[in-house]
Amino acid sequence: MINPFVKNKKLFTIYLITWFSIFLLHTIILNWFLSININSALIDSIIFNGLYLLLGISIWYPVNYNTLDIYSTSKIFINHIAAAFISTGFWIIAGFYLTKNILIEDKIYIVFLNKSLVWRLIIGIMYYSIITAIDYVIIYYNNFQEKLIREAELKALIKEAELKSLKYQINPHFIFNSLNSINALIINNPQKAQEMTVKLSSFLRNTLSKNEHQKNKLEDEINYSKLYLDIEKIRFEDKFDFIEEIDPECKNVMIPSMILQPLFENAIKHGVYESLEKIIIKLKCLKTDEYFKIIVENNYDPEAVPRRGEGIGIKNIQNRLKLIYNQDNLLSVEKSNNIFRVNIYIPI
Repeated sequence: MINPFVKNKKLFTIYLITWFSIFLLHTIILNWFLSININSALIDSIIFNGLYLLLGISIWYPVNYNTLDIYSTSKIFINHIAAAFISTGFWIIAGFYLTKNILIEDKIYIVFLNKSLVWRLIIGIMYYSIITAIDYVIIYYNNFQEKLIREAELKALIKEAELKSLKYQINPHFIFNSLNSINALIINNPQKAQEMTVKLSSFLRNTLSKNEHQKNKLEDEINYSKLYLDIEKIRFEDKFDFIEEIDPECKNVMIPSMILQPLFENAIKHGVYESLEKIIIKLKCLKTDEYFKIIVENNYDPEAVPRRGEGIGIKNIQNRLKLIYNQDNLLSVEKSNNIFRVNIYIPI
């Protein structure tokens, strides 16, 4: 793993600025407070701080290989104590050799250099500790960010799997009911059964070709659903009519695929099946301030015995809307004045 101070220009710039600041402070202390002449103070500061500037980059590697994933806390502590003394020893020896040979004629500085070894040892270990701490913060920050990214990717995969699962529940639900309808017509009206089979085939072909899309235009969804209604129209003939009241702005709005057909299927199952009177199935869409509001409604016979159902259609749509838009208030159901109404809200 490459040192982030080298890989990232911004971090490397901050690293250089920090060491330049230390260099200035080091020079000022030697010259103003310890009376070392400015030339010797500058050379001392350049050599010792320059060496640790390079050494500090290399500390990344022992830090990177001394983590809690590999070693225990005590083992990591011992490893860093050893590394701190070894690296500081190397730093002092190299710095001592270079400055002594360069400033050999400055006797005052040489005396100071010999006396300064103990505090240079303390400073070296302090440098090592600070750099090590910063490196660990960077490592754990990067790991935390990677963990967040992996969690986000995992959630996206789970969400996608749930959406596919919910979408694929719709097709068998519709197919089983359609096949039952065809089966009922085969003996009584073979011609209609054949016509219904052709329309079912056409519907499935169109649906499967679009099934990979999470969303489709409302206009396309209406066309798919009309194929379903055409199939049921063969069976129920004049028992229901379909009416559209769609604002022009709604036609191109993108909606989750296959959310209308289950509602029409619901209207057929609980309205047309049970009523002796003609059922009017209405599809409306209008634009509000925050949503495109889609309404599917039908009248029904309040005296009819309700058919038992698993409620898969509406529950599926509700779950899909929640997963896609992260809102759980995008579907509502109303029953009033013999009208069953489902409202769907598509956020703008």
